Amino acid sequence: MGDSARVVTAAVNPVGEQRARWGRKRSRAAKELLQSEHRYLEQLDLVLTFFVTILKAKGTLKPAVLETIFGPLESIYSASQVFSLHLERGNLELGLENLCQKLELYGHYSENLEQADKALKEQLRKNKSFRHFKKLQESRPQFQGRKLEDLLPLPLQRLHQYKHFLRDLLENTSPDNTEHQKLAKAVKCVSEVSRWVQDVTRKRENSLQLLRVQKLLKGQKTKVLAPGRWYIREGWLLVVPSKGEELKPRMFFLFSDILIATRPCHPLHLLNSNKFTCQAVYPLQECTVEKVFGHTQSQGGLLSLSFPHKTLLLMSTDQQDINDWYQSLKAAVRQLKA
Repeated sequence: MGDSARVVTAAVNPVGEQRARWGRKRSRAAKELLQSEHRYLEQLDLVLTFFVTILKAKGTLKPAVLETIFGPLESIYSASQVFSLHLERGNLELGLENLCQKLELYGHYSENLEQADKALKEQLRKNKSFRHFKKLQESRPQFQGRKLEDLLPLPLQRLHQYKHFLRDLLENTSPDNTEHQKLAKAVKCVSEVSRWVQDVTRKRENSLQLLRVQKLLKGQKTKVLAPGRWYIREGWLLVVPSKGEELKPRMFFLFSDILIATRPCHPLHLLNSNKFTCQAVYPLQECTVEKVFGHTQSQGGLLSLSFPHKTLLLMSTDQQDINDWYQSLKAAVRQLKA
């Protein structure tokens, strides 16, 4: 068909042309989904064949430790096998239905990941035979230089890929196609579990931040670790004294409910040279934040933090920095008072 004939056909039947375009994109997405599912299965199979199955037979690890390290990986593998089989046979609807029923395994896997990491590190430290076994298995050509630690997060990476592939398929499926409804439901299921996993990850990262700040503070008097507390930011700010003294640089740690003011310990102190001494803990529930100057593109700015019995003036010579602190403090106070 010549170019002019093709233009005429497209002009005469734009809906048909659009459907054909959708069809091509859909076929490509379906093919990529199946091919990537095969690769995913191969990688999971490495862990199950060369680690889980042999470790169970050898008894190198206690059953409870084995369960902690690998979590519901076998169930995830079985679910993926069933999904792959349906895709191969062209039964997308049935495949999606089965996948949706098993997706919560990914949420549980995510919740277990921190414990899995701890248990694995502990066994590598204490269990000489497991350490030797792991090294031996990872040296096999099938692993292509990958470590067990590289393979364990695979299900969470795959969950993210599912979201991408299923959205692609949905966008290129006509609403009057019988598979459209199933795809829309599957996208919703994957998105919900993805949010669950992201929430678990955020909480884990927040716990690590709280723990890090707790370790930075000298002594145990100031309790950073508290239920429901979220880490927001930290940095140096200059405290403007009430009398005509010189400006004092202080390290501040901002959380969802408190602001901690600290000063560095003496650099030559044997134990605490890298730590900070807590000077004050300010509850944000009682705080009013105002920008005194720094509204224009001047050099830096000044913030006023008003508490019932104290007003804190904080300054920075960096315009962007003071703006970021202002926004973070304002948002934290607003959230608390909401």
